[in-house]
Amino acid sequence: MDTRDPEIHLAQQPDADALLARSPLAALIGMLLDQQVPMEWAFSGPYTIATRMGGDDLDAREIAAYDPERFAELLSTKPAVHRYPGSMAQRVQQLCRYLVDEYDGDAAAVWADAAGGKELLARLQALPGFGRQKAQIFLALLGKQYGVRPKGWREAAGPYGEVGSYRSAADITGPESLAKVRAHKQEAKRAAKAAKENKEA
Repeated sequence: MDTRDPEIHLAQQPDADALLARSPLAALIGMLLDQQVPMEWAFSGPYTIATRMGGDDLDAREIAAYDPERFAELLSTKPAVHRYPGSMAQRVQQLCRYLVDEYDGDAAAVWADAAGGKELLARLQALPGFGRQKAQIFLALLGKQYGVRPKGWREAAGPYGEVGSYRSAADITGPESLAKVRAHKQEAKRAAKAAKENKEA
């Protein structure tokens, strides 16, 4: 990442966004949580986890070694970190164990020396809980907001890497862009539903 912390507005909460800006691990966990819940809820999750673990930052080794039942409780305590806190607790720990095993616990090492966009996409797809779409969105987020731009990053990120698009978390820089991304997602859902109905007709 850039030596200066970027301005991040994914959680729409100053403390949570500040953690996302300074912690590569928080950014990865926020992306992992970003499914089946509103984006702001997902990206405020890392800050909630850090606070409940008694600190103001996250450590992959500490999370990986945490007692699984206690970690699930930590995410389940109301307000819950996710709609499915138990299964997400498992996924967060799997991600952190992978980072410990493959990158010595350093989340930024996933992208620090990637030779190009394709290699970085492959590394992101290898992370537990990251399918191709999630990996492409995170790659676009790294390029657009964190200054991580290996050669070919936009192409590797697919449509999420496009300039001026409002497709995903990668494009959220404040309330206005959040509304545009939300509108795009709703339109995509409507189109998918209509296509399905036409197919069944």
